[in-house]
Amino acid sequence: MPLLILIRHGQSIWNAANLFTGWENVGLSEKGILEAKNAAEELTNINFDSVFTSELIRAQKTAEIIIEGNSQTKPTSIVSDLRLNERHYGDLQGMNKDDARKEFGEEQVHIWRRSFDIPPPNGESLKMTAERTLPCFDELIMPELKLNKNVLVSAHGNSLRSIVMKLEQIDESSIVKLEIPTGVPRIYSFENEGFILQE
Repeated sequence: MPLLILIRHGQSIWNAANLFTGWENVGLSEKGILEAKNAAEELTNINFDSVFTSELIRAQKTAEIIIEGNSQTKPTSIVSDLRLNERHYGDLQGMNKDDARKEFGEEQVHIWRRSFDIPPPNGESLKMTAERTLPCFDELIMPELKLNKNVLVSAHGNSLRSIVMKLEQIDESSIVKLEIPTGVPRIYSFENEGFILQE
């Protein structure tokens, strides 16, 4: 049975600095590089046929490190798609999260970050993110799994959260509480048209 591996990029330099990152194209921190190398070690015996990443360098670099550290044959296809990008944080991008709480209030920032359908100013909600991420999943990733191919998706906390919501049939109020840590593979087997999370 084919495997689907979702991984949030390793820690970025802006994650480390406690900044809202969104679509800002920042690289991995030293810790993030190490996280990606650890993931590569964990996944070294899985033969990836296809790899999908966002168009942001932190997700691409994480996938690159995993592929380099893989003991199997290299994937036949590596595709970057804008629809797998992180949620766009609008006016909050580049702002320190603590400064945002001081300026807008802790409750308001919490609503922007953790509600399903309320976006920050000029940004995206998780619902809006899912509206671009899920069609990408259906159009590009599902056909590969149906061809019995192992697939790696290297993306972001919110773009992956929207995919996990679909795969695990998690409701809107619960999905916003799901934490997806940086650099930790989330492995599913695809069988009988459904996804089973490997513990």
